[in-house]
This record gives sequence, C-alpha cells and structure tokens, in this order.
Amino acid sequence: MSELRLWKYQATGNDFVMTLDPDDRQPLGPDEVAALCDRRFGVGADGSIRVTTDPAGLPFMDYRNADGSLAEMCGNGLRCVATLLRDLGRANGAIEIGTRSGVRRAELLDDDRVRVQMGEPNFTKAAIPMRGPAWETFLEQPFDLGGGVTVVASALSMGNPHLVLFVEDDPARYHVAHIGPVLERDERFPEGTNVEFARVGDGEVVARVWERGSGETMACGSGACAIGVAANEAGLTDARTSIRFPGGALDVERADDGAVALTGPASRVFETTVDVDALLGARP
Repeated sequence: MSELRLWKYQATGNDFVMTLDPDDRQPLGPDEVAALCDRRFGVGADGSIRVTTDPAGLPFMDYRNADGSLAEMCGNGLRCVATLLRDLGRANGAIEIGTRSGVRRAELLDDDRVRVQMGEPNFTKAAIPMRGPAWETFLEQPFDLGGGVTVVASALSMGNPHLVLFVEDDPARYHVAHIGPVLERDERFPEGTNVEFARVGDGEVVARVWERGSGETMACGSGACAIGVAANEAGLTDARTSIRFPGGALDVERADDGAVALTGPASRVFETTVDVDALLGARP
C-alpha cells in the first residue's frame, strides 16, 4: 500500500483518521494504523476508522485504537462515520451502521449534531469482561488508587469495557496519565478497560478519560454513556444528563427500557492523500 485517500474528523476533540473502503480492498494493519495516528511522524489521531461494508450491505465501522489494536465500540467515531457519509452524499436523516458490538442507528440532526443509539449497558462481569463470578456486578465499590486515595467505582460494558471512578475533586487534579495506563492493564480486566474520572456536583458532570489503546483523549462517547449510566444507577443524576469533557459536552439519555442515546457534534477537519509507506519508514 502506498497512496491512501483519507479524511480527518473530530467529535468533541476526539479525532479520527478515516478511510472509505466499501469494497473491502484496503484493510489497514496495526502498524499502518499506528503510523497514521502518530502525532509526530504521521497524520495524528486518537484512532483510525475504515468505513467498509458488512455482510448485510450496511456501512461498517472498522475501528482501531491509536496503537493499532482493535476496538469493539466508539460512540464519537460512530458520529464521525455518519457525518462523513452525509458529507459524501451517502447518508441523510438516519443511517444504520455496523460495529463489532452490533448495528447502531445514527440520526443526523439539523445543527451538525448526531444522535446515536448506543444500545443497553451490561453490568455483569462476564460482559465487561472483568474477573470474578460471571453473574456478579461491580457497582459503587470502594477503589484504592494508592497513596491513601480511595474513590467509588463502577464497571460496565457499553459494547466495550469501562471503569468509572467517581472522584470528589475536579478531575483536572488527578494524574490521569499515571493512573490511567495502570488501571487500563489492571489484572481484573483481562481485555483491558477504558477509565473515566468523573465528578458529579453543582448541577453538572465533569470528566476526563483514559482510553484503552489510545491514552488520554479530549472526550469519549462510550465513556460518556458509561459515566451517565453509572451515575444514574447510583442515583447521582437523572436519566438524562450532560457530561463535560475537555473537548466539550456530550448529552446522554437512558430510556425506560435501558437503551442509551448519545448526542453531540461532529465535523470534518480536512481531506488529504498520504503515502503510507513513507509514514511507516519515518517512524523510529
């Protein structure tokens, strides 16, 4: 592979290198994704999304984290896929998109925001996955961060694993870059986990996130859903709430049947063509 046409999109500062491959002719390997996402030697992004086609003929979000590892779900990425397809004249109104966690429906709103149906959360350790009896849950549990700091934590799956830490101080006061990678690889999570630091108070939820395989990002769509669901489950928020990340706010709504909807903006940054082989050769 050499020349590759790509687009860069962002959703509340969560940015993605995106390619269009409806005939499934240009799969990207882990090294190629890592080279594209490299912020010093490549284009720079939190992840790579190849928009291809699933067996049912739907657009499929082939998402990889910045390190090239596969991911099951990405709420901000889904909104970017819907926006890219709209910009290319391939979608209007509502569209169904295939993911590794199943089909999700995205609704393109008039104000450049996208509403995505993210499915139902699952709290069992088997679904997250988290070590322990399959039927057990891990909700509102004391969690030792070390250094004498204990917070309240909940774990759940939004199609991918999340560990939500409810902190008492502003999340900006926590060393996310130190704590995040340790918890991402915590032995209790055999497939790793995303880690959210959330403070509920003063009528709002403020958060930071460490994403599995990508590091700290400006926002996380599935992470916003995990925070909203965990906070609602703990009685800290209503079923509808707004989560404010450094990159902006995302609206989360939990329906009576448990299904979760995520709403927020998404937009194109640029379109270009890159020499992938040259990027691979530039990395040390």
